[in-house]
Amino acid sequence: MRNLFAFTRYEWLVIGAGWAGWGFDVFDALLFNFVAPSCIPVLLHLSADSPAARAAAAFWTGTITSVLLVSWAAGGVLFGLLADRIGRKRSLFLTIGLYALGTGLCAAVVNLPQLIVCRVLASLGIGGEWGIGAALIAETVAESRRVPAGVLMQSASPLGVMLAAGINYQIAGVWFAHDPQHAWRYVFLAGLAPLLLAVLVRTFLHESERWTAARSASAAPRLAGLFDPALRRATLSGAFVAVIGVLTWWACNAFVPQLGAALAAEQAARDGLGPQAARTLIAAWQAYGSNAFNLGGLAGMLAAIPLSLYCGRRPLFVAYFLLAALAIGFTFGVPLAPHARLLALGLVGAGAFGLFGALTYYLPELFPARLRATGAGFCYNIGRVLAAAGPFAVGMVSAATNGSSAALCAILLWVGLAPLLAALATPAFVLETRGRALPD
Repeated sequence: MRNLFAFTRYEWLVIGAGWAGWGFDVFDALLFNFVAPSCIPVLLHLSADSPAARAAAAFWTGTITSVLLVSWAAGGVLFGLLADRIGRKRSLFLTIGLYALGTGLCAAVVNLPQLIVCRVLASLGIGGEWGIGAALIAETVAESRRVPAGVLMQSASPLGVMLAAGINYQIAGVWFAHDPQHAWRYVFLAGLAPLLLAVLVRTFLHESERWTAARSASAAPRLAGLFDPALRRATLSGAFVAVIGVLTWWACNAFVPQLGAALAAEQAARDGLGPQAARTLIAAWQAYGSNAFNLGGLAGMLAAIPLSLYCGRRPLFVAYFLLAALAIGFTFGVPLAPHARLLALGLVGAGAFGLFGALTYYLPELFPARLRATGAGFCYNIGRVLAAAGPFAVGMVSAATNGSSAALCAILLWVGLAPLLAALATPAFVLETRGRALPD
């Protein structure tokens, strides 16, 4: 096991760049979900903490998340093609810079349409970064260390969400708890931090040698090439796993902050807390639920290393799908105290989030170098298009009940059907790649 992590200095540099790029990608992506209960009422000129404000926050969180999922998918396909045309290094630089600027601009919006435009801009970069980073790492490290390298990159994802939760708590729950009208703007400004990483990527990374060799020996990549007879089965296999994973993760994770806020608001009302104390409690419970979900996800991701090495890709996906389905049923279907329900989100994270630890190396394994970023980006992001209805449906139904925690749990319980059915279908749809060399 020790030899699995015997990377060279440059391999560590590439893994670190992919790790930080993906962590900040998720960090910028999820900042909105934490500030939505505050910024949406302000932009709609609604009274804070009113039933109308909670209903609007639930509805627009789901609606904007669904819009962004489609935009992220577009960015994933667009930048995947670009990376196969102009190279991994320059494309990675562009995606990181784009999502950082788009998120920072959200701090200056004065209405909801402006917020949506800025989030769509950021989402193009957010969607593009993952496939490029995964392809670059897979093409850089030795064959025997591709699995742990991919898992290490993906481990940044839960840490990125935890960082978003921590930044939101520190800014909105501590430093500016007295000023909820503007605190969310400072949270968005924190999204500019990845600009420094973009400069470092541009300065220190080299272009992928595998991509350079493939580019000189083949025609320009085409999206339609993913459905040529030789690659069609691989594309469908990657898309199947990614669609179920993204649908399950987003339908749950997009509403973890909303669930924490609803549980805290209900507890604050029972305890008779004042507005500022209630806001601090909401920020704290949002962070608590998010940390539970993401720490569970981190543990689930790291488990992908031994699972992939000893039992292969197909059994691994079956295990993650079943764990996600069972954890969702327990967390949202069993009567639990508020803190226990937030803690149980760790089990949901282990299944729904842990699955992604395998996608970082599984998707690049399916495609040759000339279409690797395009294929990985397409499969990972087509899931976002098909998953876009999930957050919208959860937000719309939750809004009809003023965003109560009971309504959220009742709706999220149904999400467990997706991974349950996927576990049954995996043997027929998923292509096994264990032991295969990375195709050139």
